[in-house]
Order: sequence, then C-alpha cells, then structure tokens
Amino acid sequence: MMINSETRGFVPSLNTVASESELPAETDVVVIGGGTAGVSTALFLAEKGVRVTLCEKGEIAAEQSSRNWGWTRQMGRDPLEMPLTIQSLNLWRTLKDRFGIEAGYKETGIVYVCKKDWEVKQAEGWARTGKEYGLPLRELTAREIEDIVPGIAPGQNYGLHTATDGRAEPALAVPAFADAARRLGAKIVTRCAVRGFEKTGGAVSAVVTEKGTIKCSAVVVAGGVWTRPFLLNMGVHLPQLNIIAAAARVEAVSGNLHNGPDFPMGGAAFGLRKRMDGGYTVGPRNINIAPITPDSFRLFTDYLPVFLKSWRELSLRFGKDFFEELMARKRWGLDQMTPFEVVRVLNPEPSDWMLNRALKGMRETLPALRDARVTHAWGGAIDATADGVPVIDGVEQIPGLYIAAGLSGHGFGAGPAVGQLMAELIAGDRPTVDPTPFKYNRFRSTKRFAAWEPKQAYALAPGPRAASHTN
Repeated sequence: MMINSETRGFVPSLNTVASESELPAETDVVVIGGGTAGVSTALFLAEKGVRVTLCEKGEIAAEQSSRNWGWTRQMGRDPLEMPLTIQSLNLWRTLKDRFGIEAGYKETGIVYVCKKDWEVKQAEGWARTGKEYGLPLRELTAREIEDIVPGIAPGQNYGLHTATDGRAEPALAVPAFADAARRLGAKIVTRCAVRGFEKTGGAVSAVVTEKGTIKCSAVVVAGGVWTRPFLLNMGVHLPQLNIIAAAARVEAVSGNLHNGPDFPMGGAAFGLRKRMDGGYTVGPRNINIAPITPDSFRLFTDYLPVFLKSWRELSLRFGKDFFEELMARKRWGLDQMTPFEVVRVLNPEPSDWMLNRALKGMRETLPALRDARVTHAWGGAIDATADGVPVIDGVEQIPGLYIAAGLSGHGFGAGPAVGQLMAELIAGDRPTVDPTPFKYNRFRSTKRFAAWEPKQAYALAPGPRAASHTN
C-alpha cells in the first residue's frame, strides 16, 4: 500500500460543527462525548424538550464515529443486540423526515460472501438468527452470488443478502445529528473536556469542565474508548478494552469506480462501502488488533470467554500500548488538567499489513476494483465490552450517572437506537426496546463493584496539574 504522508491518518470529508461560545451555567443533562452514541442521546433528549448540553473534548465525530465503514446493518448481530439494531434501522429510515438530517443514508442491502468452512458456519449462524427475527434475509448459492454481484471472481461457496440493510456517510451523518439536536435546543460545546462530576447527597449535581462548571441532575458518559478512564477517576468500574481497526479510501485512477457494487459487501478479508464522493471505504474484516495492556490482565476473567470464542478475529500486540497505559495518569482532581485535554483527537496509526490484507482480498474477489488506488488511510480505536454488547444504563450506586459505551464496533449503525433508549431511560419513558441486555451490572466485575459504595477518587488525587499522558 502506497500512501502519501499528508493523507495518512486523515479521514476525508468530516463536516465540522460550530461550538457554543459560552458554557451554560445550568442544564438538565450533560452528555460527555461527541460520537454517535452521545450525539444521538442529545438529539432524542432535545426532542423530548429536555435541556441538554453536550461536551466534546475535541471535535464532533472526529474519532471512531467518522472512521468506521459506514454500514447500517442488522445481519450478523448478536441475538441480544438484534432488537436494538432493528429499531436503529427503523430510525435511520425516518431521520430525514423527522429531523431534517441529510446523512447519505441509502437502503441498498448488504452482501456477505464466504469460501472457507468456518466462514460458512459463521454465516449460517447469522442466517438462523436473522430468520428468527424476521429479517428479509436470503442464503445465496454460488450461482446466486454471481447474479447479485456481477463480475465477482469464482469460488464463492455461500452468501447472505439482507435487503433492508444499507449504508450512510459517517463523516456527514454524526455532524448532521448534532446540528439537528441544536435546532431542537441542545447546546453543543466542542474542545471542552469534562474533568469529572460533583455529587450532592450521593447524586450527580454538576459536571466540571475545563471551561467551568455546569449544574445538572444527570450526566451521560458516552466517551467511547475514553469512558473507562473517565469513570475510573470517579471511582466507577467499567470493564472495557480497546481494539484498533483500520480503513482506507480507494478510487480508480480516473477518479470513480463505476463497476463496483453499489451495496456494502463483505468477504473473508475485507468489507467495503461505496462513498458519495465516488470512491470506496475499505477495511479489514475478521481481524482487529488487540493491544496487550495492564488492563488486559486486570480484566482477564471478564474477557477470557470472548477471547476463546473470537480469537480468530484478534491479533494480539504487545508494545508501546502497554507502556503508554502503564504510565498514563489514572487520577486527577477537578482543578487539574486531564488526559482528555492532552489528546483532543485519538488518531491511531493505520496498520499497513491489515489494510494490505483487505485490499488483496478486495482485488481478488472483485476484479473490477483490481486497479483501485489508495488515497487516504486511517486508524480508529473501538471500545469493546467483554460480551461485545454495549452498556446503556444508569449506575444505581450514583443516581444521575448513566453510561452509553462499549459499542464494540457497532456504534454507527446502532447509534440512533442507543441514543433513543438512553433518552427514554433518563426521561423515565417506556423504553422502545428491552434494556435488560445492556445493564451495567451484568459483568462479573461490575457485580463486585455494585457491592460497595464508590468513593470520589478525584478528592484523593495527588500530583501535578499537567497530565502525564502519552498517546
């Protein structure tokens, strides 16, 4: 893969969102994090007439929410997530009419093709789950694959097609959600890191940001990979590890790839999506980097079952990640600089070997894209829970504290329903989907946390005012 240094690590076409010039002194709910989950939560709270302020340490959607593939899918989801993702697709279809959101959404269908026995077995399991939930899903023979993907290379033994899945533009969609939330009254404040929250009588009463304090009665921590360290400083345990993904934009020498599929498609080694700008986003499928860090050992008992089940999809890496986490500051006071102010936008280096693997798979499977060239490449960090299912819940021990995190690589497609469910829980409304699978205390280690009263860790945090965090 040849990529020029100016476009390596750069996500093309990310729309910017204007920030409020002043921090509000008081609001009902503060949402921490300007990714898909946080912005969707702010949107649905604002629709309910709730006063909501969203604080983002960097820019809206500048991390994984603009770095993902842009798939909106139901196929291949965990059965526990399926009602949430079905509801999210229902919302994607209505966002334009309901909120005036232009997200590049298109219901194109999604196709998976398989060669090896283990891929077929995995896809057959997805098919059974999809049929149980009534998805318009077709299992494809080799001949049917050739019909639906003209020009595909021979040798594909089995395929799946779900007609109601589709695609949207991540760099366009999430900023559009934020603009829609603002039109409904939400306050959006960027480059404003939240350092922690204050409690009165044990319940949330304010958040403290680098720009000042906001009185509130509830806070939603939707910080993606930053959620665990933020909560840890506040004495709240969340079992969450990070995995590193990569993606690239490709185009033909002429500037467009007219002969490629219009629908998102996955093969053994790659996933791709047609972009509105004429190119494709391509990423490695069935492989992500799992950095070995001190938290890998702390959370070993939580994560061992999922590792034994999904080892084929993870590439363990020991290196600088371990020492960066080891040296990163874990405690800070509310009057001290935080890691979130040191690293405004997390920008992992894209893995060349992962991208080369994906590009090789794409070119071998789709001869029409054989001459595609890479114009941009970027990495992203995904917040993953031990069971691959998000946490969308309140923390019982601290009234007013809510978590919307651990989206485990599904955050873009499922994001609208995550935000809707979180808004319903905060407002005390009847939830659209059953929230039980997304409970905070479902993990072994959070059950232990629930048995004791957390302390305000920031009150005990010694040390200098400048954080010693490296990225």
